[in-house]
Amino acid sequence: MTIYPPKDSALPYVGGARISAVDPLSPADDAGFEPGCIIASVDGHPLRDLIDWRWFSSEDVVCVGYRDLDGETGEVELEREEGESWGFTFEGVVFDGVKQCRNACTFCFMRQLPSGLRASLSVRDDDYRLSFLSGTFVTLTNLTPEDERRILEQRISPLRVSLHASDEHVRKALIGKHAQAGIEALERLLDAGVEVHAQIVLVPGVNDGEALRQTLRWAWERPGILDVGIVPLGYTRHQTLFSESFGTADAASAVLEAIAPFQRRAREQRGSLWVFASDEFYRNAYGADVLDCLPPAADYGDFSMFEDGIGILRSCADNWRDAHRGGIAHACAEALQDAGVHAYYVCGCALRESFPALLEESPLSEVFEPLFVANEFFGGNVDVTGLLTGTDVARAISATVARLSLSEPGACHDKEEGRFGGICDEASDTCSPLFFLPAVMFNDDGLTLDGWSLEDVRSAAKCPVSVVSCNPSEYLSEIASFAKDAASF
Repeated sequence: MTIYPPKDSALPYVGGARISAVDPLSPADDAGFEPGCIIASVDGHPLRDLIDWRWFSSEDVVCVGYRDLDGETGEVELEREEGESWGFTFEGVVFDGVKQCRNACTFCFMRQLPSGLRASLSVRDDDYRLSFLSGTFVTLTNLTPEDERRILEQRISPLRVSLHASDEHVRKALIGKHAQAGIEALERLLDAGVEVHAQIVLVPGVNDGEALRQTLRWAWERPGILDVGIVPLGYTRHQTLFSESFGTADAASAVLEAIAPFQRRAREQRGSLWVFASDEFYRNAYGADVLDCLPPAADYGDFSMFEDGIGILRSCADNWRDAHRGGIAHACAEALQDAGVHAYYVCGCALRESFPALLEESPLSEVFEPLFVANEFFGGNVDVTGLLTGTDVARAISATVARLSLSEPGACHDKEEGRFGGICDEASDTCSPLFFLPAVMFNDDGLTLDGWSLEDVRSAAKCPVSVVSCNPSEYLSEIASFAKDAASF
């Protein structure tokens, strides 16, 4: 490695990527970098985001400008073997500030949040870089000519774009006065070869029905639009504009019927469904029969719209059945039975129709059950597991514990259902169930949307609570391990 002193004077600090971790024995480690140091440039190019880093550091010899922990600046030449990682992990993926949304979307979920939440939840980003790196959807209404040139030069594709409607007037009613700028930018990018995953947030009476069919016809004529995901309007109790979405069977079925001809044509001509409805539409249309009416896994391809609620039910149901075929569920049931444990897996009410059907013929049916938690914090039609809060979960756990009879050592029965309920300790004459929270409830800092930690939930619920995976085969294995640990005490 060759260390260069700053040129002429100290290298000006222009932002850059803050290092959060350095791989041992990597080029970064060899050069003496530590967490907290900042990489400001690569071969003279300032780093605006992770895309810049990947683009400018693609060679095996690079010169990076840095700022160390003492505030000293300089440059160092790094070398690596072909295929070797540089060994840097950075804080975040955007280094120069997130591009903010300038729209006035009537359905914006961020505008429907209650006060008092952590500041990061109020940031309305509309950043094409996050679209590419993190899978967020953008409207493209704030793109500058420089942004468009960069997208093409650095081949930032595919992007995830909020389409919503192709009709200028409908789109303006949904998004605001900048709506047309976004659709024009989308057209230019598509013409230049950029590929797009499109999303439609469907609002009753606005962009559904014929407006939806028109939008799908428009999108079909543009091969660069790889697929289209349709999600229903989500609303909370902290607003007054909306009071319904597609919650009835008739309303949800009408959407599925509208997209069916496009799916049939796409399957014949492109080998995929191309347009996908989120799980809510199937759940609301078919109720308890939803698992029998979902498209097969093959239709979802690589589940690229999983984070938008498209294919989650299918994936979870298939994985649940795989866990049974592979013996994982049986092993979990045995571990729970041997430990004398009844496990409760916390989830949103969105799974209320499908989960019982999975448990019916499962060996877990007597020792494991979902605990459906109503989202009173957000209210409205918010019912997915990922938006559960510590407040609601702790309340639901406490209510469940209150229903368990603790009067007789070893009894552990639910007062209402007569079910076995937890770990029994005859010496202390106490009994408590085990509760498991899916990891999707927590952010990277281990906090729920209302700022609760796992310890906060445990303290409020006053019983054993642990965090496990969201994938059935994984969380059943984890629950089995907890049960074995409990049995050893």
